[in-house]
Amino acid sequence: MSLYRNTVWFLKGLQEYTKSGYEAAARSFVEADLEVSVSGRSFIITGANSGIGKAAACEIAKRGGTVHLVCRNEDRAKEARKDVVEQSKNENVHVHLVDMSNPRKVWEFASGFSQNHNLHVLINNAGCMVNQRELTEDDLEKNFATNTLGTYILTTALIPTLKKSENPRVITVSSGGMLVQKLNVEDLQFEEGSFDGTMAYAQNKRQQVIMTEQWAAQHKEVHFSSMHPGWADTPAVRSSMPDFYAKMKNKLRTEAQGADTAVWLAISDTASRQPSGLFFQDRKAVSTHLPLACSRSSPAEDQKLMSKLEELAAKFKC
Repeated sequence: MSLYRNTVWFLKGLQEYTKSGYEAAARSFVEADLEVSVSGRSFIITGANSGIGKAAACEIAKRGGTVHLVCRNEDRAKEARKDVVEQSKNENVHVHLVDMSNPRKVWEFASGFSQNHNLHVLINNAGCMVNQRELTEDDLEKNFATNTLGTYILTTALIPTLKKSENPRVITVSSGGMLVQKLNVEDLQFEEGSFDGTMAYAQNKRQQVIMTEQWAAQHKEVHFSSMHPGWADTPAVRSSMPDFYAKMKNKLRTEAQGADTAVWLAISDTASRQPSGLFFQDRKAVSTHLPLACSRSSPAEDQKLMSKLEELAAKFKC
């Protein structure tokens, strides 16, 4: 079945996830959706020093938003801030240094931010694809620590702050790659069998979609969504998937095209009227499963994921 999933997914990707797929979808976009001012609204974007995160930061800053860039590397973060300010002519761009794979640091950041700032929109964009199984200093598998646990802790910690704001939203940048994975709640850190970094990443992205659905059910005051940016030409794709990049580089989306749906979800009135908890591709809610792929998890498995994350996250809470 995994061969079936991979084949169907790749054929789907060639048609929909490429630059031509974006251009076809964009013919039905409503330009007015993004012709808005978000002055006075505060946005956190993780992984914002390059790629989709930085492109989203630029678009939001151009529309007057106060943007908080959450990045790991200080030099790259400062350079990104400089670029965003220059492109947007908006000085309300702030840098916060956080390693999303370090759960204690994520808790610390969220706590400090909540005491000093308001927040209207959180964009969970930071991610990694480590191709060899690697443990953090906390003995956590690095992909899981960054993509799943870091996203879980940051979102959970900031929900009370978001609930104090008007029209609060959480957008998680997932991936269409999650379509090839069924949730495996029994081996969250890939301790069993041979390790495949691409499949670990896809499993994390499936987990993010389920987290989004669960949060939407639990917290009605906040609008949650996840999205697939398509196959975009970003530094992360070049470094983590060199073979894929070499084969597909002429078909890849620009960073701005990859960021478009995240920006639309973050600022448009149209997006906020969609039901909470959905998965989006090119400004449309799409299925979270391929046809006949047997990738659906049970409600009990989904709840078990949330319970395991809650238990693990609590161990690192300051």
